[in-house]
Amino acid sequence: MLKNVPPLLSPDALHALASMGHGDEVAIVDANFPAARIAQQGGARLVQLAGASATEALKAVLQVLPLDNFVPEAAWTMQVVGDASAVPEPVAEFAAALRQAGEQPAVSLERFDFYRRAQSAFVVLRSGEARKYGNILLRKGVIAQYGE
Repeated sequence: MLKNVPPLLSPDALHALASMGHGDEVAIVDANFPAARIAQQGGARLVQLAGASATEALKAVLQVLPLDNFVPEAAWTMQVVGDASAVPEPVAEFAAALRQAGEQPAVSLERFDFYRRAQSAFVVLRSGEARKYGNILLRKGVIAQYGE
C-alpha cells in the first residue's frame, strides 16, 4: 500500500500513468468500449479497472495526473449517437469531476472521432462502467518544479 494514492489505481495503472510524458493521452473507457481492439491497433497499454466506475477512475487519475494547460483542450468525451447535445449521466459526472479538480471542461467528439483519437492513447484504462458513454480522454500536462 502507498499513502495518498487512490487504491483503485492498480500497480499496472500507476506504472502506465507514471510512464506517460507531456502530451500523451489516457483513455478511460466503459465496459462496452472496444478497449482491447483500440489499444492493440494503437499500441497502447490496456489496464483493467473492472471494479471501478468510469467516474471513480477519472477522479483517481485526476489525483495523480496533471492535465495539459498549454493547449485549449485537454479532455474529450464521446457524443451521443444521433443527439450530439445530449449529456449522459457519466458525462455530467465527468464535468463535475473536472470542475472539482480545477480543470477545463471536456469537449465532445463524434463517436468515430473519439475511437480514432483513442487509438493514439498511451494507455487505455478499461473501467467496469456499465452505463453508456462512460468514456473520456485526457491529455497529460507537466508538473512544475517548486517555485515555477
